[in-house]
Amino acid sequence: MNDFKDKVVVVTGAGGGLGKAHAIEFAKRGAKVVVNDLGGAGDGTGKGDMADKVVEELLALGAEAIANKASVSDKAGAQSIIDDAVSAFGTVDILVNNAGILRDKSFKNMDMSDWDLVMNVHLNGSAYVTKAAWKIMWEKAYGRIVFTSSTSGIFGNFGQANYGAAKMGMVGFMNVLAIEGLAKNIRINTLAPAAETRLIGMIPGVEVNPDDPDPMRHPKLVSPAVLLLCNDDAPTNRTIHAGNGQFHSSATFINSSLEFGADVTYEDLLERKDELLDMSTVEEMNGLIRVQRMQEQQKSSD
Repeated sequence: MNDFKDKVVVVTGAGGGLGKAHAIEFAKRGAKVVVNDLGGAGDGTGKGDMADKVVEELLALGAEAIANKASVSDKAGAQSIIDDAVSAFGTVDILVNNAGILRDKSFKNMDMSDWDLVMNVHLNGSAYVTKAAWKIMWEKAYGRIVFTSSTSGIFGNFGQANYGAAKMGMVGFMNVLAIEGLAKNIRINTLAPAAETRLIGMIPGVEVNPDDPDPMRHPKLVSPAVLLLCNDDAPTNRTIHAGNGQFHSSATFINSSLEFGADVTYEDLLERKDELLDMSTVEEMNGLIRVQRMQEQQKSSD
């Protein structure tokens, strides 16, 4: 139970739901936890003391924990989260980017201010906090970072263009940082969770009780995947889906290239359209695989 003993863990959006569940599980295993949460409503409005209440629970477990109530979407606020971790515990080892809000509408009816706000909290907020932690992890040659994505981005979901775009952006962000952090033992992964939380309750027609979630939809059933993605032997550049007691991975696959000459035309491609769209034979591809292949090609040509 002490796999994370004395590791300094920052969890954003940890005032309730998934973030709180993650914070508790890290704390149970000896981690020192920074609980960040603005404490506002699910749509991003207002502020409150949710982070303080979670810290009280962690202290009652015998853990070391502090609260930070800054907004991740504010650059100075994001920096303060990591600064508080360093001031209290000396460093940061693990960052779980979990903070999020919802402003759902069909794209036809969406006000672009709702687009901007969701992107700022999810994607920009994750970038701001990660940037603040990156130098520390780089210099100590150790770091574990999790981005929180969603099936709404990976697969799509009606009425969530802003949310889905931000969540798929997490996958692209991971793909790049996994390459950049590889030499410094900074491992980057993405989580796609499913649980009964107050954000889910904001989706029309979905009934939830975040204070007493269905046992099979409890946020704590997602947290094992987060801890797996943050331990010393964590993978990197992986997307794990977790929820309802189930876990699986998703990845990007490509089919074989169609080879044309330098004078290829639209008509040439149109003639082979079925081959282009045929996904019956594919292979996994990501940035690390591409880098490995490029290195192998370089060696073979030397």
